[in-house]
Amino acid sequence: MKEEKTEYRRWYDKDPILSKTMKVLQTSTDEDQIRMSINLIKIIIEHNIESKSFTSIEDIMEAVNEGVIEKGNARWYDIDNTVRTAIQMLENCSEEMRSKIAKKMADMIVEKFNTSDDDKQEDDDLDELDSDDNDDDDEE
Repeated sequence: MKEEKTEYRRWYDKDPILSKTMKVLQTSTDEDQIRMSINLIKIIIEHNIESKSFTSIEDIMEAVNEGVIEKGNARWYDIDNTVRTAIQMLENCSEEMRSKIAKKMADMIVEKFNTSDDDKQEDDDLDELDSDDNDDDDEE
């Protein structure tokens, strides 16, 4: 049996969940990218504390500072410092840790979309109520 060797263009495409979450992050609004990146930094720090990779505040600061190192400006996440820091911190994690974090990211994205759908439904309900009020005004 011949083993196929898959070449990945980007480091995060090796993990299918991570690849999909990164694509969603990439296509999100700037505001959502920053919000999710802040949460991603928090998740990375929490996982590293749980795994005992971070044992002091200095370890956390060092990881954040490593994430700040600028590699270039050609990547989609280089536009914003917060997004770049989060992605660099993620890249510096072990593959096992990235896989765990990818699942958390996916949960975060699903939650965001569910919240957005709820907000949209609330907005639609409010619009409907507003139009009902206007109809009542017309009858008077």
